Amino acid sequence: MSTRLTTSEGYAELIAKYDTFMFDCDGVLWRGTDVIDGIIDVLNYLRSHNKSILFVTNNASSSRRYYKSKFDKLGIQASVDEIFGSAYASAVYISSVLKIPKDQKVYVIGMEGLEQELAEEGIQYEGGTDPADNTLAPFSLTTFTHPTPPIAAVLCGLDVAINYTKISKALQYLLHNPDCHFLATNEDSTYPASGGILPGAGAISATLRYALKRDPVSIGKPNSTMLDCIRAKHDFDPARTIMIGDRLDTDILFGKSGGVSTLLVMTGVTKESDITGPNASPVVPGYIVQSLGDLAVLANPA
Repeated sequence: MSTRLTTSEGYAELIAKYDTFMFDCDGVLWRGTDVIDGIIDVLNYLRSHNKSILFVTNNASSSRRYYKSKFDKLGIQASVDEIFGSAYASAVYISSVLKIPKDQKVYVIGMEGLEQELAEEGIQYEGGTDPADNTLAPFSLTTFTHPTPPIAAVLCGLDVAINYTKISKALQYLLHNPDCHFLATNEDSTYPASGGILPGAGAISATLRYALKRDPVSIGKPNSTMLDCIRAKHDFDPARTIMIGDRLDTDILFGKSGGVSTLLVMTGVTKESDITGPNASPVVPGYIVQSLGDLAVLANPA
């Protein structure tokens, strides 16, 4: 049973219980380029009470340094070390867990931020933003050649320039090399944007999953790889940590699987029917609040 928080007393009790606050970003702190009302006051209040703040996002289109610039533009205090994205976690997974040889490459379905994180980990890549692959020209197997050495992994993230050439190349690499790893930065089906929702990275990788009849290794929330990445950089007590998000199947499941408390906000993709009624999700958050910005009443008491 979830506890719904609606009063200043409830908000204050929540903050007193935890030392580390992990936040999803899209749908929690902002929607698109619009900061949710009260968020800056809430974060400033937490910092003033010596709480540790971490931003844990499945967004794989932006590097941590780009994310830092977005925080700056939106007026939200954040350091690069506080930001953990699925692009960064994917690069760390490839370099530290898979340890692919330095002369081999990753084929990227994704955007510049993902490429930046791979480059910082010393990983070579193809695809992504390469103009040769960002084309609407027909793809032909008769002119396609496999690189030597073969592609070591296909990494699929959010790609707003997705096309048939990228999907076709990725499929060939995975079909013809049994050692080629099939990876997804995350499996979010959608993400919240100003005015509604848009297809997420999971919707992009679904094309390959359907063609291959197998699933990728997913690195972002709710999988433990992301939490392992955080643990490697930050010491925190799970009993005094809470994950705050807008998605039951990623944010809340991530927190519950990692043994930390969870708070669901209703400013993103989750609807009331997802948490109540006959079709409610089996993933139950510890707490529910309409908006994280509601806690700003603590910073600005009447």
